[in-house]
Amino acid sequence: MTDFFKDIEPLNYDPSSEGLAFRHYDADETVMGKRLADHLRFSVAYWHSFAWEGGDPFGGATFERPWHPQDDMGRAKMKADIAFEMFRILRVPFYCWHDADIRPEGDSFAESRDRLDEITDYFGPKMEETGVNLLWGTANMFGHRRWMSGAATNPDPDVFAYAAATVKSCMDATKKLGGQNYVLWGGREGYETLLNTDMGRERQQAGRFLQMTVDYAKKIGFDGQILIEPKPQEPTKHQYDYDVATVYGFLKEFGLEGEVKVNIEQGHAILAGHSFEHELALARELGILGSIDMNRNDYQSGWDTDQFPNNVPEVALAFYEVLRAGGFTKGGTNFDAKLRRQSLDPVDLIAAHAGGMDVCARGLKAAATMLEDGTLEKMRDARYAGWETDAAKSMLSGDLESAAARVEAEGLDPQPRSGRQEVLENIVNRFV
Repeated sequence: MTDFFKDIEPLNYDPSSEGLAFRHYDADETVMGKRLADHLRFSVAYWHSFAWEGGDPFGGATFERPWHPQDDMGRAKMKADIAFEMFRILRVPFYCWHDADIRPEGDSFAESRDRLDEITDYFGPKMEETGVNLLWGTANMFGHRRWMSGAATNPDPDVFAYAAATVKSCMDATKKLGGQNYVLWGGREGYETLLNTDMGRERQQAGRFLQMTVDYAKKIGFDGQILIEPKPQEPTKHQYDYDVATVYGFLKEFGLEGEVKVNIEQGHAILAGHSFEHELALARELGILGSIDMNRNDYQSGWDTDQFPNNVPEVALAFYEVLRAGGFTKGGTNFDAKLRRQSLDPVDLIAAHAGGMDVCARGLKAAATMLEDGTLEKMRDARYAGWETDAAKSMLSGDLESAAARVEAEGLDPQPRSGRQEVLENIVNRFV
C-alpha cells in the first residue's frame, strides 16, 4: 500500500453515489450473454498515467509525482507500487506498457535490458496479488534520439539491429508476464522529406522487420496477437502505417495478413481523416481487428490530444462495429488517454478513468441494444437485397459484355432509391 491515493477506496457500481463510483459500469452485468467486464476488457496505459509528466510542445512538466525524476530503479519500483494501487482502485483487469515507461534507460543496451528484466520480475507478484494481467507490451522506439530517423526504417543498419534487440527483449518480457498481445507502433517509421528518403528501401526494411518479429514470436511460443497500431502522421510528416487500409496493403505485400492484426486508436483515426467506426468496420471486413485504444481528440486542435472519451454516441458506434466483429478475443479497451496538464491531483487520475469506463459501458450497452433490435441491419440488408437474386449473382460471376447486354435485353432503367440516412440516424438516437 502507498499513500499516493490516500483515502481513495476501490470503486463500486453505485448509480446514486455523489462521490467516486461507477454509475454505468457494472462489471457483472450481463450483456448479450457475456459479462460487461468481459466485453470491455479495460486496460490502463502505463505511459500516459504514470510516465508522462504533463509537458506539451510549448511547456514543460506540470505534474509533481514522488517517482520523478524517473531515472533509477528505486523510483521505477515506487511507480509500480502506485500503478498497481490504482489498478486495484479502478478494478481494471489489464494494463499496458512500453519498455521506457517502466524502467529508466541504461548506459548500454545490456543495462536497459537488465532493468527491464528486473522491473518485470517486480511486476509478477503484484499481478498475482491483484489479479491484473498484461493486455500488451511494446517497445518505445521513438523517444530516444537514436530513433530520430526511425527504427526498422532507419538509414543506419546499426539502428535496425538495435531495434531488433529492443523488440526481442520486450517480447520476451511480454511473454514472461503472460501478455495477450504484442504491439508495434511505428512512431517514427515514416519521413519528414522525400529529398533524403528512399521510400522503397524503407518499406522493404519495415516489412522484413515485421516478418522477423512474427518468426521470433513463433520461435519462443508466444501465442498472443501481434498488432500494428496505425497512425498517419505526428511526429513524422507521413508514416507508413497511415491507416487500416494502408496497413492491410502492407501486410498483404509481405505475406503477413494472416499473422498480424491492428490495434486501432480513435485519435489516430481522426488524424487520418476517418471516423473511429470506419477504421473498425474496415478492420472487421478484412479480418484484422485485434484491439483498440480508447481516447478522443479535441476537434478544434489539429493534433493528437489523447483525451479521455466523453461522447457516448461516438463510443456506441465504435462498439457497434466491435460487436459486429464478434467482440474481443485477446484484445481489449486500452485507455491511451491522459489527463489535461492542469489536472494535477491523484484523484484526477481516478476520476478520469472512472468516467471513461462509464462512457464505454453506456456506449457498449447501447450498441448491444441496437444490434439485438436488428432494425439497422434489416434496413442495410434491404438496401442490398437486389444482389441476393440469381440474376445479380450470375452477373458478378460473368463478364462486362453479359452485364451490359442485360440493359437492352431487359429494358433496364434503374431509378435512384433513398439511402434514408436521416431515418437511420434517428434510429441510432433512440438508443444513445
